[in-house]
Amino acid sequence: MEEYFPFSTSSVAETVAFGRRLGEHLHPGDVVALHGDLGTGKTHLVKGVAATAGVEIDSVSSPTFSIVNEYPGTSHIVHFDLYRIKTNRELVELGFEEYLDRDAIIILEWPEMAHLFLPDNAIHIRIEHTGGDTRIFRLADS
Repeated sequence: MEEYFPFSTSSVAETVAFGRRLGEHLHPGDVVALHGDLGTGKTHLVKGVAATAGVEIDSVSSPTFSIVNEYPGTSHIVHFDLYRIKTNRELVELGFEEYLDRDAIIILEWPEMAHLFLPDNAIHIRIEHTGGDTRIFRLADS
């Protein structure tokens, strides 16, 4: 796996700002796969992306227990947290494939659970917590 574009943030506000910059380049139909351990800032990145669609960032939360949150805005944002998904059957029952066909920006936390379903052109971002509030973001080819 090749990684590109290392970018670091040193605060929650910087992570949200990075999400805003990312969101400015996303369009309905894009799928963003966020890879990283617990506490790496995945949801804060989603807050920034959602803000570019006119979504109030305080309304964005991790869908750990609901699995999916939707945020209507100038672009519809569908935010998945697949941490609790264990089988492909659960994804099928959730209607995951139908979500991918929607006119929305799809953002996945824990995308490893859905690797068989992801489109080839999905944008993969690896997030590493390097201590304190510092995170490093890398675009990856898969």
